[in-house]
Amino acid sequence: QVQLVESGGGLVQPGGSLRLSCAVSGIMLSVNPMAWYRQAPGKQRELVAGIQTGATTNYADSVKGRFTISRDNAKNTVYLQMNSLKPEDTAIYYCKRPRVGTRVAVWGQGTQVTVSS
Repeated sequence: QVQLVESGGGLVQPGGSLRLSCAVSGIMLSVNPMAWYRQAPGKQRELVAGIQTGATTNYADSVKGRFTISRDNAKNTVYLQMNSLKPEDTAIYYCKRPRVGTRVAVWGQGTQVTVSS
C-alpha cells in the first residue's frame, strides 16, 4: 500500500523559509515522479512543483526562484524548500504521486503552511 506522509508545515513570517518533507512508503521513489500541490481557502488545488525520475523539475510561475523540489531516493523522501515566503503562499500543501500507467494517483494528507506577521 502506497502512503505519503507530509511534515514540516507551520507558521512563518513573510520572507521566512520552511522545508516540507514527504515520506514515501510502499513504492520505490527512484522510479516514480512526484509533485507538491497546494490549496488555499476558497481556491482550487494547484500544482506547485514536480520532479521526474530523472530529476527534471517544473514549477508554477508564482514560486519559480523561491521554491525548490528535490528527492532523496535513499531516504524515500521528497522535499519542498520554500524561501522568501509570502502571505499568498498560505495553503495546505499536499504531496502527490501522479498516476503512472495503470497505477492511480496517491495523495498525502496535507500539511498547513501559514505565512503571516
